[in-house]
Amino acid sequence: MAKSPSAPALERDGTLAGSESGPDRAREFEPRVLLRRGIPALIAIAVLVLIVVLAPGLGEVRDLLADASPGWIALAIVFEALSFGSYIVMFAPIFCRGLSWNRSWQIGGSELAMGSLVPASGAGGLALGAWVLHLGGMDADRIARRSVAFFLIKSSVNFIAVAVIGLLMYLGVFGADVSPALTLVPALMAIAAISFVLAIPRFGPGPAAADCATRPQRWSAAIRKAVITGTAESIEIARTRNVRVIVGAIGYWAFDNAVLWATFKAFGYTPDISIVLMGYLIGQLGGLLPIPGGIGGIDGGLIGTLIVYGAPAAVTAAAVLAYRVVLFWMPLVVGGIAFYLLRRDMPKDNELSACEAASRFAAGDLPRVTIPPPSGS
Repeated sequence: MAKSPSAPALERDGTLAGSESGPDRAREFEPRVLLRRGIPALIAIAVLVLIVVLAPGLGEVRDLLADASPGWIALAIVFEALSFGSYIVMFAPIFCRGLSWNRSWQIGGSELAMGSLVPASGAGGLALGAWVLHLGGMDADRIARRSVAFFLIKSSVNFIAVAVIGLLMYLGVFGADVSPALTLVPALMAIAAISFVLAIPRFGPGPAAADCATRPQRWSAAIRKAVITGTAESIEIARTRNVRVIVGAIGYWAFDNAVLWATFKAFGYTPDISIVLMGYLIGQLGGLLPIPGGIGGIDGGLIGTLIVYGAPAAVTAAAVLAYRVVLFWMPLVVGGIAFYLLRRDMPKDNELSACEAASRFAAGDLPRVTIPPPSGS
């Protein structure tokens, strides 16, 4: 699902993208500027719909779309709303314990709305969130570390699920009967990826960016430090077994899978849940392509993967198109409201300056810090 921020974006001088709070950055997130940036995504999804409606050879897909069950589509929207909410649930415990629900919804929702519009799996949403957090007094290094931690915790659920479900399918304990190439191989790849991530902190942070002579060296050093320290913090956060982090990460993944399952049901087909779960991660890799909103990349990846796993082609194309429309519009509309409210009451002064103490509480060192809600909330 290309709605989530990826690893933190860093400028060439090694600073976190979006961390500056000057007028140039403020103008970048003006509504009219964001609207212009969103035009390519709107055009892309319009072209995708026109292809389905007008292209020859897709008559069966068009017939399925015309007969879609409104009830199942409505349920898919509800599932997407629950996935959206799960993102908000885990936002504060990772970035700033004690952050009010209102602020979590404003910042996290704005990130998801931005992720619907810009390319590269929500990097623009991350830049927006980094800028807002920095305005509130949060240190740029902390934002970079916690962005990495957030991304890894959120993504880990998918990789763990692929490892477990793939092995169970390979052993014949659960799911559809497919070849080892579609069960054991993805499971082993997921296990290898998890093992690699767990080993990253052993590499050490490397030289400080300030000690590097050239901008590329500072940029490389800052990325290395953010990734390594952020990975270490993700492990520490996971060890605290924070309920909101666990529920949010699992809910974000599970409800997004449920959206895809519901759109299949909307066209009268009940896919094996194992096929949806296994096809989900592999198909989502198309969202890494620098395409506005991931449109086309995710769709092609999901359709191809699910068909390989045995789902009927026409139903899969219709289901993925419906999934894409829900995935695009629901976060954009709801997150757009969050962004509007955020623009009316931006963090200022040192509203988030207590987050560093709050982060140490996550490891059990200091008492919880309660950050007051913004004015008017």
